[in-house]
Amino acid sequence: MIDYGNTKGLSLLQELANQGLFIFTVVDARATAVGLRISDNYLSQVLSHLEKAGWIIRLKRGLYAGTGSLPGGVQVHPFAVATRLVEPSAISHWSAMSHHGFTDQIPHIVTAFTPQKVVTPTMRESEEKKAGKHAWDVGGTRYEYVTVIPDHFFGIEGVWVDERFRIPITDKERTILETFVSPRLFGGIGEALATLEGHIHELDLEKLVGYVVRYGKASAIKRLGWALERLDAPSEFVDPLEKIPIKGFRLLDPTRPRRGPYEKRWMIQNNFLGEKRVK
Repeated sequence: MIDYGNTKGLSLLQELANQGLFIFTVVDARATAVGLRISDNYLSQVLSHLEKAGWIIRLKRGLYAGTGSLPGGVQVHPFAVATRLVEPSAISHWSAMSHHGFTDQIPHIVTAFTPQKVVTPTMRESEEKKAGKHAWDVGGTRYEYVTVIPDHFFGIEGVWVDERFRIPITDKERTILETFVSPRLFGGIGEALATLEGHIHELDLEKLVGYVVRYGKASAIKRLGWALERLDAPSEFVDPLEKIPIKGFRLLDPTRPRRGPYEKRWMIQNNFLGEKRVK
């Protein structure tokens, strides 16, 4: 029975691959199984045989991916898995930083953001809840999701990560923006400042400024404006951010203590150690 099931399963996997379905749902498998004369009642056994043989992996209920263990098989890119586990979603934060060459660090976690409510097996971890992150562990890889409101789900482009998978990922400017919006998720404002300084000539500053205004978070607007002025960015990009009204001073680095000079021009308390006050 097992051999027969595997034979049927291999035929099913081959036909799914021919359709470009390297990640597939039970509905996909059921539709394909009809042409292979695999009954609906027997399909669950076929999928179980494939999973036990290590030829597919169950991502979540009703969703599977090939493992690439068969000769000629395809190893599904982790970014493709991430954006199918939660839909809609886009690769973001540290994974996007690495993709765009903004960091030398090799992330051991795949990060994505989504406007979708995420329910994962690891939501019991209170610290992740506080950080707005939800994690999924699949096949030895950890996938983390940050939930954003629908209006903040923008700045996304489709990128071919290999010849088979085109993945939604935050573009360069949206990726940089996130470091100013959520410095805590990057270990502090230092990562944002270093990344902006090292890659400012690669960025479309008009787009970046437009993004931060669209996002509408006062602290991010003032942090980015402060940083752009510090890097001698053209006034056409700096001045609009300075003119946006704000009530009360914001910390430059929310991960550090509330101490340091107040800079009224930007309504920023410069608590980033080692930084000089901008006149």
